[in-house]
Amino acid sequence: MTAMADLNKFEAETRGEFGIGSAAQFGSADLKKTVHTNENFRRANFTSADMRESDFSGSTFNGAYLEKAVAYKANFSGADLSDTLMDRMVLNEANLTNAVLVRSVLTRSDLGGAIVEGADFSDAVIDLLQKQALCKYASGTNPVTGVSTRKSLGCGNSRRNAYGSPSSPLLSAPPQQLLDRDGFCDPATGLCEAS
Repeated sequence: MTAMADLNKFEAETRGEFGIGSAAQFGSADLKKTVHTNENFRRANFTSADMRESDFSGSTFNGAYLEKAVAYKANFSGADLSDTLMDRMVLNEANLTNAVLVRSVLTRSDLGGAIVEGADFSDAVIDLLQKQALCKYASGTNPVTGVSTRKSLGCGNSRRNAYGSPSSPLLSAPPQQLLDRDGFCDPATGLCEAS
């Protein structure tokens, strides 16, 4: 055990494995109502952490693990959450204003009432029902990436990001198209007439 503790200490001092991350371990930690603004949590582990009503504004979480974390009313405004694993995370009423969530995995996560003005969800994996709920009130443009929140969620777009995620296989695939006798469909509607 001593060798393992020394290795964890060494990784933390050198900013993680290969010097590319924080290696900070917050798994199952009680972080309720704490303030961690503009900090580097790159590749950190927050699995099952209690982050309720905490302030992580402006912090960097690239490649961090946040699965099953509870971040009810947490402040992630201006945070970089790109490439994070946020599977089954509770983000009810969380502040994601101007946050970057590019390529994040948010499957089975609850974003009910989350503030998403200016957030960038480009290429993020989000369940269809969550995406549809966010599209009802999503607005703004991310000041870092210049991408519209609605566009990054695929709101109003019947093709891009229109379907669910791998965690919802019945909603994940586009409806099957039946080809006409010549193998063509109407490109405007995607429908095919049986001749």
